[in-house]
Amino acid sequence: MTWAHERPFEPVHDRLPFQPITARSSPAWPGGARLAVWIVPNVEHYEYLPPAGAQDPYPRGPHPDIRKYSYHDYGNRAGFWRMLEVLDRWEIPCTTSLNVAVLDHYPEVAEAMVTRGWEFMSHGLYNTRYLTGLTQDQERDFLTEVDDLLFSRTGRHFAGMLGPNISGNPWTPDLMAEQGMTYHADWVHDERPAPLLTRSGRRLVALPYTYSLNDAPLLMRSHREGEAYTKMCTDQFDELCEGEEHVGRMMCLSLHPFAIGQPHRVEALNAVLAHLRSRDDVWIATGSMIAEHYLNTAFEDDLSQATGGGAA
Repeated sequence: MTWAHERPFEPVHDRLPFQPITARSSPAWPGGARLAVWIVPNVEHYEYLPPAGAQDPYPRGPHPDIRKYSYHDYGNRAGFWRMLEVLDRWEIPCTTSLNVAVLDHYPEVAEAMVTRGWEFMSHGLYNTRYLTGLTQDQERDFLTEVDDLLFSRTGRHFAGMLGPNISGNPWTPDLMAEQGMTYHADWVHDERPAPLLTRSGRRLVALPYTYSLNDAPLLMRSHREGEAYTKMCTDQFDELCEGEEHVGRMMCLSLHPFAIGQPHRVEALNAVLAHLRSRDDVWIATGSMIAEHYLNTAFEDDLSQATGGGAA
């Protein structure tokens, strides 16, 4: 008989075993906190003339797309600094979803993040270069390249990854585990971390990012502004804190400087963070802090339950 992680990963529940959240153990977060929150500023660079690839991130028309390019570049020139002022006000430990080329293209942005001790989560090289379409060897080399770049500029390694433009391949978690990463953020499968199975059996955590509270689509495409954005974020926060019997849940707040850093929007972020900081039973932490706590407390129990105790 074989372990689940030794079988081909089809269907997807062999990669991410299905477990109802109500049937899982619910260890408390540090200090007895009812909810863990991680806040993820996406600090990105969209190339003016991206190379031909598997997908086109600018579906409006041929390159250069000045409108699209300059709107995103606004985030690093102006929006980042407005967003940063609010994050500093509330002393937020951030996990930066980083296009690592930002460190060279925008040295002032890089210095601001390094000085504050923000955690760096890999978001690839540019947001215009996807993992989709790479072979396993090409992707392995790519992950090594971006990690080497981070280390050469900061002395740190990536602890986890959010695929560039949320792209990936069936083998991506396996290669991440090879690289020594501990969490993969692409999965928005749950309100808790979960074991993400790898072929090697190396431990990897599926750490839920968010699409539903992602400021870019909320503010840019659905035309929700100001109070509506604040209400959505605080409603979810209140429900997870107060409306759930099972503790051990988590919430992600995804930020993009070109979206939330607009002058007419940043007060909405300030209101959300003020609400989060109004409680003392909430743990605002980085991705690796949450993943490490989960690995040390609930990972093995969840894995055993999901795989039937290991050998069938």
